[in-house]
Amino acid sequence: MLCDDCGRREAAVHIVQIGPKGRVEKNLCEKCAAGYGEFMPENQPKRNMSVDDFLKGMFSQSAGQEEKQKGRQGEPLVLTCPNCGMSYADFQQTGKIGCSVCYATFRPQLEPLLRRIHGTSTHSGKIPRRSGGTLELKQEIKRLRAELKEKVAREEYEEAARLRDEVRALEQKLSAKEGGEAHV
Repeated sequence: MLCDDCGRREAAVHIVQIGPKGRVEKNLCEKCAAGYGEFMPENQPKRNMSVDDFLKGMFSQSAGQEEKQKGRQGEPLVLTCPNCGMSYADFQQTGKIGCSVCYATFRPQLEPLLRRIHGTSTHSGKIPRRSGGTLELKQEIKRLRAELKEKVAREEYEEAARLRDEVRALEQKLSAKEGGEAHV
């Protein structure tokens, strides 16, 4: 594939810009990509970067934080999942989590990584229809409780009372749905 800007050299960099005019994607050669400055590190030696290299780079930044957490004798602490025995170093090499307990075990290391990749560490995507709407209700209740806590901290008690009543109504609706599903 040729560079979208010069049309002469082979494209080696794919850039996606999201701005006020929408999403713009470009395939660029290294020389043209250098003109976009903020996307290309300066004086980087020429080399092809694979997805694996990219992920290792993402994970190794977290590894720097791990270096700070050294034991009393100066040896690095080795985080290991108590359920599956997977270490954080294994995760850094493979990019895969061993089990659900790994998320809790490696949480301090994973949160900044997930925020860097996704912009947040909580899922806010689509909700499966088979959840019957209970998952949406639970998320709404959780959101309203956080808002309620914020209103109480600001001493906006009338708004807090309205939110409290809304939470109670949603909780009743949720218990009715869950109770109804249990009898099916």
